[in-house]
Amino acid sequence: MSAPTLVTPDYLAGWPPPAVSDQSDKEARGRVLVLAGGAEVAGATRLTGEAALRAGAGKLQIGAPASLARDLALALPEARVIGAPETLAGELAPEAAEVLADALANCQAAVIGPGMIDQRPAGELALRIVEAGGPPMVVDAAAMAALGDQPARTAARHGELVLTPHAGEMARLVGASKDEVCADPLAAARHAAAALQAVIVLKGARTVIVSPDGSAWRHDGGLAGLATSGSGDVLAGVIAGLIARGAPPVQAAVWGVAAHARAGARLSQRVARLGFLARELVDEVAPALAELGGA
Repeated sequence: MSAPTLVTPDYLAGWPPPAVSDQSDKEARGRVLVLAGGAEVAGATRLTGEAALRAGAGKLQIGAPASLARDLALALPEARVIGAPETLAGELAPEAAEVLADALANCQAAVIGPGMIDQRPAGELALRIVEAGGPPMVVDAAAMAALGDQPARTAARHGELVLTPHAGEMARLVGASKDEVCADPLAAARHAAAALQAVIVLKGARTVIVSPDGSAWRHDGGLAGLATSGSGDVLAGVIAGLIARGAPPVQAAVWGVAAHARAGARLSQRVARLGFLARELVDEVAPALAELGGA
């Protein structure tokens, strides 16, 4: 297969996301449904949801563990928050798929997994949501493992899923060691993309994005400061926001990686090379996209 395409500002300029007219309304920019977090990492929901809005999504919906719904509604005044069944640990239960079915059917992009810890309920919830059809979906963190274990349940969603693993999560997906993944990240990402018929974003200082047909892109703009708690939640939200605006999943993944890195670069200049926070990244997403020509 051919070498990956290097993602640069010039390359992005030739592949802009769908334009947004000043006459468009929020409905035209789509809804995002976020299923994330739990009692221990509730903040992941806010990071993901706000990032989707900063990327240009028109509306935000949150599927939240019932015990957290009120607090999240207050923390995210822009969002509609739907309380759903939860596990004893305070994360969304698989049965939440039934409660959230209507919301899923009426959105243009979804995110599941950021901040989730318990792989078993998160994975089963992800599988039920994937099998229900609906919009393209970004899958992150604990929600990913089950998809790797049962690829037959994802194959029908050809190219509509975007998985965002780091090297350790990728090792779990492809049944390899982390060292093996790090030795040839492109091969690992291509293997997972073909097996799952999904877009793979293998995160790192050098991020690789691969589509199900093996087409690949490489982004080299990694920054040490981006390796911080919650940073991946922001990336997942940005990708979903771009999908809601009408970008195909693979384009949203490429642009999301570039915008996330540019947001980090802006903070490295304004704050410091290390020590900026994921919640600060969120506020840099919109200007980062504008700088790249994606606003």
